[in-house]
Amino acid sequence: MNIPSPLAADLRPQRLKDWLRAQVRAREFNLAILALIIGGVGGAVVVGMSATTKAMHAVFFGVTDGSGVSAARALPLWSLLIPAAGGAALGVISLLLGRWRKRQMVDPIEANALHGGRMSVRDSLIIAIQTMISNGFGASVGLEAGYTQMGSMIASRVGVAFRLRRQDMRTLVGCGAAAAIGAAFDAPITGAFYAFELIIGSYAIGTMAPVMAAAVSATLAAKALGGVTLPLELAPLASAPPSQYPIFLALGFACGLLGIALMRSVSKIETLFNRSPLPAPLRPVVGGLLIGGLGFITPQALAAGHGALHMQLHSPGLLYELLFVFVLKSLASAISLGSGFRGGLFFASLFLGAVLGRIVGGVLLFAFPGAPIDPTLVALTGMSALAVAIIGGPLTMTFLALETTGDLTIAGVALAASVIASLTVRELFGYSFSTWRLHLRGETIRSALDVGWIRSLTVGRMMRPPSETAPSSLTVEAFRQAFPLGSTTRVIAVDEAGRYAGIVLVADAYAIEDSTIRAEDSIAPLLKLTNTMLTPLMNVKQAIAIFERSESEALVVVGDQQSRKVVGFLTEAFALRRYSEELDLARRGAIGEKA
Repeated sequence: MNIPSPLAADLRPQRLKDWLRAQVRAREFNLAILALIIGGVGGAVVVGMSATTKAMHAVFFGVTDGSGVSAARALPLWSLLIPAAGGAALGVISLLLGRWRKRQMVDPIEANALHGGRMSVRDSLIIAIQTMISNGFGASVGLEAGYTQMGSMIASRVGVAFRLRRQDMRTLVGCGAAAAIGAAFDAPITGAFYAFELIIGSYAIGTMAPVMAAAVSATLAAKALGGVTLPLELAPLASAPPSQYPIFLALGFACGLLGIALMRSVSKIETLFNRSPLPAPLRPVVGGLLIGGLGFITPQALAAGHGALHMQLHSPGLLYELLFVFVLKSLASAISLGSGFRGGLFFASLFLGAVLGRIVGGVLLFAFPGAPIDPTLVALTGMSALAVAIIGGPLTMTFLALETTGDLTIAGVALAASVIASLTVRELFGYSFSTWRLHLRGETIRSALDVGWIRSLTVGRMMRPPSETAPSSLTVEAFRQAFPLGSTTRVIAVDEAGRYAGIVLVADAYAIEDSTIRAEDSIAPLLKLTNTMLTPLMNVKQAIAIFERSESEALVVVGDQQSRKVVGFLTEAFALRRYSEELDLARRGAIGEKA
């Protein structure tokens, strides 16, 4: 009878893990199976977060019918203070975080663009808690940012556990985000294209299976657990004749302009709070008081606006009431984010777009009585177009309109308006809300396309050890004796303190044509590129730009510009070759090819 040794028993779990990693890395089908599991977990997390905030609304605002605080007809006077209480909670959290945390927290877009899909568990939990506090206490923000943060984090940690390739990690982060949005809106195709357009940054056949698997799995899991949002149930809509398309295209253009205005207003209000004498922990308290006042005027300004959206689509108010709601909701959203509440503008943009569409539809019917214009169709078109202007993803919002209504008429019109809105924002502004916030922090990314490899491919990683060096005080004759023709191409010159002084081409020392330079003179007049150098922290694109400006085939790498201590040497040919190799890997990953 063979008794396994303790060592063999210890090795079995490790061998199983290694085998599983190899299977996931080797076949796309296995990656899709992994995404299926991630989607189910993500869907459950979304339902849990949604249920938690609904319970908070019930406790704090007395809303128990499931329609949400934004659908309330009126709120008691004491509800004015609830958003301020949420702001106080966030202020305490920010005060605690400020003592031990200095770096910015990373969202899924930034993780995929700059960090190869790696996300922090701690950061994601903090963001999710802050988002639930903000929404649960009535701030005018949506939960979608928290949903996607948690879904993407779960996927990222699974990818780390399996030691997946960079491109597979980015795909899994997209799967987590697709699961979150699919579960949140009961719309798996919407979730999938949210991942393609906003999180992964491109569509490829190789990523289709895992992303769709995660989105469908999350949607089914959310349904099994009770769902998240109220479904949109609309009466059949009138079809839009071609003659009405200019109206929808004009609406798309208007949504683009208003989306830019809303994004800029958030940053303006944030700047005002930052310049105020208020300590940072007190800013969300003051913002909460302002939001509470707006919510007391109209509860539709509070929280994400799910209930309010249903109200506007089924029983809208008069034109002046709609305009009033649009202004107050826009102001409440800008104050919420500008004062320090955590969340996003995903659902707020849907709600504001629907209200804007209702306003446009009402004006058209007033100006042209009896015209065959369906105000609900205009509202749903505005919903998609304004969401595209702020969040991005024209196909995402088009599929959302299709999946929530089941009407192809809406999908076609929404796509036309969304394309115009997207084009307007890209031409006049250039950012979505997520990338605009990153831009304000100093980042330069405009999408989730992977540019992190450029930052990680630094001069320090590419440089070679310093080549031949010589004192800059050396005479030409001594230089010739030390470096005969053919021994090397170039020599790095350093001064008495060991600081970089320039580069001497050996051929120049043997081809002196200027009679003022004699063999017994110093090599100082032969020095080239005296103030052109690289540093180890520069990335490959910065290095290539310096090569092009200097028109040099090789440059010296110094520790920093102040010390000028020579630490390495880099040729333009090697930098271009490494850049080309990494660019090819990124291209192959974007189209779904395995490395």
